[in-house]
Amino acid sequence: MSMTPESPELPDYPKVASPQPAQTQTSNPSEPAAKTALTRQSRLAQVKKKRSWQRRLKYFYYRFIRLQGSPKALARGLAAGIFAGLFPLFGFQTILGVAIAAVIRGNKIMAAAGTWVSNPFTYVPIYALNFQVGRWLLGDRGAAVAIPKDQSLQVWMAMGSEITLALFVGCSVMGAICAVVGYFGGLRLIQWGHQRRSTRR
Repeated sequence: MSMTPESPELPDYPKVASPQPAQTQTSNPSEPAAKTALTRQSRLAQVKKKRSWQRRLKYFYYRFIRLQGSPKALARGLAAGIFAGLFPLFGFQTILGVAIAAVIRGNKIMAAAGTWVSNPFTYVPIYALNFQVGRWLLGDRGAAVAIPKDQSLQVWMAMGSEITLALFVGCSVMGAICAVVGYFGGLRLIQWGHQRRSTRR
């Protein structure tokens, strides 16, 4: 009888776990770093905005001093525009300013620009102050009157003749004062600008 040789038994070796590939973890930036970056961006935005406003003001300044006409005529036009701009005559402020400039021989372009002393950002404080000045000049010591948010002539007229009278009296007085200040301030600024231009040539 033939006998087949038995295969030798292999010893049991301990199983070694196969190495796992190292996982790369992407770390998010820390909160302080993120806050610092946001702060830098906000500062850069503020600097750019400031420089933009500076360029615009410089542009309008040079346009202001390079207008044709004598310094006194330019200053008279500016004063006329400021006076008209302190009245709540929306849509007619420019017409009134140019008309006054024509009477006093002022620059009409400066008069139109001067009316922008009252704009959507200054309507409420200007007319509120003018109204209170008018009440004080007329001797009105009554209760305080709420200033309407809608700064239109129709709204003021609807509040009554006494309130409208107080408003226009205040506008006339404050307009005259601001026009005088605007004339002398504008005259000095224009003269200084002309002298500076002449020295550069």
